[in-house]
Amino acid sequence: MAIRRIAILLVFAALLLFTSAAFAQGERAWRHGEVSVEGTGFFTKDSQGNGISQHSTDTGGVLVGYRYHFDRWLAAEANYGYDRNTQQNLTSDGPFNVQANVHQAVAGLVVTLPGSSTVDPYVLAGAGALVFDPTNNTGQSLPGALRQAKATFVYGGGIEIQVVKHVALRAEYRGFVYNRPDFQLGALNSHVTAHTAQPSAGLPSGSESHS
Repeated sequence: MAIRRIAILLVFAALLLFTSAAFAQGERAWRHGEVSVEGTGFFTKDSQGNGISQHSTDTGGVLVGYRYHFDRWLAAEANYGYDRNTQQNLTSDGPFNVQANVHQAVAGLVVTLPGSSTVDPYVLAGAGALVFDPTNNTGQSLPGALRQAKATFVYGGGIEIQVVKHVALRAEYRGFVYNRPDFQLGALNSHVTAHTAQPSAGLPSGSESHS
């Protein structure tokens, strides 16, 4: 079911992007698309609930995305991200750790704020899924832990600085709000809403300052 939901999300995002492209006219239309690759951090706030104290190790990862500008102010984007961390759970029965690959698939809207000819600040909001997939590495995973997808709300903002034509520097912050994963193990269900901060920086290509 998790994979199906992610596939539906990606198909919807693709339809949104291609539909928007149909309204673009003129030889400059292709310049409105940006493909980006960014290095990220992945920092989850500690939480406590249902008698369980939870901590996720800080880690880094990668974020790959496509952003299409409808006009100077509004854009749609779809992103895939990857990180790996360890969910550390302290319960009344002892500590239980689960190392997992974290895949993110999200789509949303981006609003560009007033800037300058070379600097574009923006804010963003969207939704998608975080998929927590246990690595099953010896000593790093709890027996019986299963892959689990969690719906997430995403918000944030950033800035793009034009370097040369079609190439910019991007620095941004994304916040993810979702229910803590329990890997389908009732003993790890804390009923807590988690928050993960994802700062990132990278090089979107195919972009330019829009007049």
